[in-house]
Amino acid sequence: MRRPIWFLLTWKSGSWSGAERASRATGRLKLTLKKIEGLNAAFLAKLNERTARRVRPKARNYSLPELQRITAAARRDIRAAALRIRSNRDLLEQWRHGRIDADTDPQAFRRGRLLDRVDRHGDVPRYPGGRRAPMRWAGDLGAVGDHMTALNLGLVDAAAFVVLLIAMTGENASTVMRAPAAHFRADGYAGGPATAIVGLDKRRRAANRYRDAALVDLPSWIPLPDKITEVDPDRVPLNSPFAVYLLMVELGAPARTALDTDRLVVWWSPGGGGGVQPPGLREAVDDGHIQTWAARHDLPADQRGTAHTPQGPPPQLNVTMSRLRLSQAELNQKPASHTEATLANEYLLRNRRNLDEYRWVVAAALEAEASKARTRGALQVLTDQDIEQAREDAASVAKRYGLDATRLKDLIFGELDTGMTGCTDHTGGPHAPAGQPCRASFMLCLSCPCARAAPHHLPFQVLVHDALDERRRSMTPLKWSERFALPFTQLADLLERAGQASVEHARSTASEDQKKIVQRFLNREMHLR
Repeated sequence: MRRPIWFLLTWKSGSWSGAERASRATGRLKLTLKKIEGLNAAFLAKLNERTARRVRPKARNYSLPELQRITAAARRDIRAAALRIRSNRDLLEQWRHGRIDADTDPQAFRRGRLLDRVDRHGDVPRYPGGRRAPMRWAGDLGAVGDHMTALNLGLVDAAAFVVLLIAMTGENASTVMRAPAAHFRADGYAGGPATAIVGLDKRRRAANRYRDAALVDLPSWIPLPDKITEVDPDRVPLNSPFAVYLLMVELGAPARTALDTDRLVVWWSPGGGGGVQPPGLREAVDDGHIQTWAARHDLPADQRGTAHTPQGPPPQLNVTMSRLRLSQAELNQKPASHTEATLANEYLLRNRRNLDEYRWVVAAALEAEASKARTRGALQVLTDQDIEQAREDAASVAKRYGLDATRLKDLIFGELDTGMTGCTDHTGGPHAPAGQPCRASFMLCLSCPCARAAPHHLPFQVLVHDALDERRRSMTPLKWSERFALPFTQLADLLERAGQASVEHARSTASEDQKKIVQRFLNREMHLR
């Protein structure tokens, strides 16, 4: 039965397979039909109706096992690409230096000759004419795609690199695509932790779009073997963003020279778009390329169903760059190209499926730190009455607090100050070998047996307490709990012991110098490094 054309325009996109593509195709069809002259009013009204679009659900992050399967597949592809390109470059160098004899090894000689042509001209030798077919001797050695990717990255290789970089760094896809190959070696090749400083560009940040990122050799969240000898020396190391970045710089160097570009992501494409795009070198990849890469691998999703889940193989993972970044943010709990507040609000808490689980994790962390505060000894604090008594009988007050009279005097007059407390024995504490000066953070003084507090420390304690409370707004709840819940609880206990009136007086009378000291302390400017 023939259908009127308006039937096609009112067919709900949800009835189609590939609803999003169908919706876009319908919109393009409407725009084309509107150009026809002489349309009646009813048909024109149908054309002007809003095209129904299916609302996409928010992306779900990958679980840790899923992300491990994805990155393991990417590492396998990258290692294969590195071995392929390096071995072919070695063959090319041998051919150019005359180390391959045409009579004794004609196959290797022809192969070296072909690689030289590809390296110098960016293409295989071809017959003249319209079709420009590859010369027969080149075709006998293999397909054009194999020849071009012998010295250059292919689609699978470039996509694997991008997948691994985003999964390890958490950077935006657009930021990775615009990343340069040029970098600065901050370690100076001096034998310390290898570090590459790379200038990144995130256009969405407008005036703050440019920033320098440090790619360090070993990130803290990647476990290493217990014994360094267990690492296979013949394997390509891919255990850090630094290693992945440097390898991509190396393998893409010839393509960058041919394209006259400094972009990190460069690769050779056999063509596409129904013949619209000719074969050649390309910059950047998109989610379509990533999905093409994923389709070549067995990447099953986790079984999240119940006993009523239909039997059969699990569905394959839909690998996208945005989901990789979301997963990295949720698993690593560290911001990349955004603030901690953005990490908390836009990446961690927008995923309702994980919100309840995240709250339980934060609550457990808070309870753990509060338990530490309850089980550790409370800081000994001198009162105003102690100070008055010390003027008449310093020995008895000193004995009460486990000090001698000289130490007590130094404590009262601020000679032992470490910010929120005073240190009575900086070479006998638990955070350094006996007889060695303590190098621990002053934040640990709140639970150190060598620390004592006097009334003049109260303003510092109040200011630090307020600053830690303020930092809740700019950090993820879990990160704040792990870093500051213990000292915040200890300070809250000290302020409660001091009394509300004393706390308010200390807060209102704190001097500018005291505020500057606290600011330097919280910025870690007073720490020994």
